[in-house]
Amino acid sequence: MRDDDRLLNVDELAWYLAVPPKTLYAWRARGDGPPGFRVGRHLRYRWTDVQAWIQQRIEAGNSTTRAV
Repeated sequence: MRDDDRLLNVDELAWYLAVPPKTLYAWRARGDGPPGFRVGRHLRYRWTDVQAWIQQRIEAGNSTTRAV
């Protein structure tokens, strides 16, 4: 399996993003976090979706300018 095909569970993604797992659930409830999906009772995230979500957040942050 290639690394970009990898599925992450909540604890793995929380560790990677350095946020508590509860934050991921809160983001999911609000529709703010990376896209995830259920495999039975388990929530999973595709690595490529996480990377795309991070890139979108970086680009959104870079596109806003503040007046000084």
